[in-house]
Amino acid sequence: MHFITQSQIKLPSRNKDSHKGDNGLVLAVGGSKDFVGAITLAGLAALRSGCDLVKVIAPEKVAWAVNAYSPDLVTMKLKGDFFNLSHSSIVKKEMEKFDVLLVGNGIGLDKSTKQFCKKIIKSVKKFKVIDADAIKAISTNDAENSIITPHSKELEYFLINSKINKSIIRLINNEKNPVKKSKLIKNTTQKFLNENNIILLKGKIDIILSKDDILYNKTGNAGMTKGGTGDVLAGMCAGFLAQSGNLLQSAINAAYFNGLIGDVLLKKKKGFTYLASDMIDEIKTIRNHS
Repeated sequence: MHFITQSQIKLPSRNKDSHKGDNGLVLAVGGSKDFVGAITLAGLAALRSGCDLVKVIAPEKVAWAVNAYSPDLVTMKLKGDFFNLSHSSIVKKEMEKFDVLLVGNGIGLDKSTKQFCKKIIKSVKKFKVIDADAIKAISTNDAENSIITPHSKELEYFLINSKINKSIIRLINNEKNPVKKSKLIKNTTQKFLNENNIILLKGKIDIILSKDDILYNKTGNAGMTKGGTGDVLAGMCAGFLAQSGNLLQSAINAAYFNGLIGDVLLKKKKGFTYLASDMIDEIKTIRNHS
């Protein structure tokens, strides 16, 4: 098993003569009455990763909370407490102006929200980063040009939605060896990976799967079980992807940096007291020294 090293990190270059928008635009779609902070963390992580603009589309109360937390995130406010199917046309039209769709952070599992997620993911052909509850709304037939960032339970939902044999899902869930686990997942999802998709499975050892590659990342520590660290990871994926247009490299960069930031904070805080919000400011430090 070969782990990702610093030498495999390739950050997007930035033209000195570039103008606003040349370095990537991310449309972040998420939030609900029950989960307000996740889309803020994801949006700020995308910005800190170097893209030029992040616009958050969220239910009205969530969007106002985003504005109150940070002046750096632009918002579009939708009526209601949750996304529903009627919002898909609004998001699809807005996406015409953006390079990457980031969807799922804090979005919730309302029935109409799941229908919205599936429709928007299938209809948007541009690059996507799909996280959290949006993963639970789709199957292997619903996405292309995407990075999905599940933890083990979200991956299980994804495979169930894809009508994968229950015995195979149990094998994947019970397998502790990362190499064996990664091969099981790859064999099961090869058709999905062939559609220009990446799976970044979060865990003690992250597993990154593409059409042709299996990679492993071991940066990070037990403090990263805190809520919100996955939102930061998804945001970094989107930020790097908006700049580079490279799905696999963006997933590699994000997984490695996300864990490395956790390791830096573990030392700074002298323990597991750091928060996902602490990670945002560290992105610039780690990025500038890499």
